[in-house]
Amino acid sequence: MKRFKQPSDHVNMTPMIDVVFQMIIFFVCTVQLEKEAISEAILLPDSPHGPMVTEAKDPRTITIEIDNRGRISIARTPLTEAKLRKILAKTVIDYGRFGPSIPIRIRADGGTDHASVKSVLDACTAAGLHKISFVAAKDRA
Repeated sequence: MKRFKQPSDHVNMTPMIDVVFQMIIFFVCTVQLEKEAISEAILLPDSPHGPMVTEAKDPRTITIEIDNRGRISIARTPLTEAKLRKILAKTVIDYGRFGPSIPIRIRADGGTDHASVKSVLDACTAAGLHKISFVAAKDRA
């Protein structure tokens, strides 16, 4: 006579725990990378009366930084104005018909000359980008 094995009442949780730990590691690394892409040396100008923006950040957003000496960078990578123009133009081409709607955030130091900011705006305009915003400090903590 053959004996049949009864199904067990417990569920093996090991694979689910592995997946949860991998997700935690992914999110911790992602948050850290985004934090490191922004330069702490840039002192944003005050805008106490400006609106507080709370909308979700588009993952395609490009943050361009300009320090107080007019040096341009993206993700702490120094760029010349010509290199910035090439990067923006290629990005617009790569995204096809959605290229011009890529959001641009400009983080300029409070002591930056307006000519430096204008050159970045001109590069964005030359690439066909029109969704441009500036980052400022609402409240100093």
